Amino acid sequence: MHHHLAKLSDAIRELDAETVKIHAWGEKLAAVLTGGGRLLACGNGGSAAEAQHLTAELVGRFRADRRPYAAIALHADTSTVTAIGNDFGPESVFARQVHGHGRPGDVLICLSTSGTSANVLAAAAAGRECGLFTWALTGPAPNPLADLCDDALPVPAADSCTVQELHLALIHMLCDVIEEVPQ
Repeated sequence: MHHHLAKLSDAIRELDAETVKIHAWGEKLAAVLTGGGRLLACGNGGSAAEAQHLTAELVGRFRADRRPYAAIALHADTSTVTAIGNDFGPESVFARQVHGHGRPGDVLICLSTSGTSANVLAAAAAGRECGLFTWALTGPAPNPLADLCDDALPVPAADSCTVQELHLALIHMLCDVIEEVPQ
């Protein structure tokens, strides 16, 4: 087996125990979304791409044709991100949007392979201040983001690429659960 696939396989075996947690997250997120709440998602680089992938599945569709859900990838509005970065600094680009878009009972999913990104940590802190449920998809724990959020799914892999690939699998698992819940 290729070494990259072997790393994925090892991490998948360890992560399989978290299936119960992703199912619980999916049920909670489905209740929030069907009740009129929203999902905010943030991350940098590849994690930003994963956050946007998640929001696209929810606003568009994953497998089932259903009504669109309110989901916002906080990095995707370039004018807002650059204005906030310029006026308030790069650490504030997500937190300021959480304060603007987030409502008590909404969900914020923070993605970070390291769990140490300053702007993602600031977003998680802002989410908690605003009464959002804060969840983290990270690389190996312990890390500051997993500790700061209400709940976390740390991926037990040292390579960022493996962590990001498994974040995508977790996102798809989450979407599966959401679409299984009666609308």
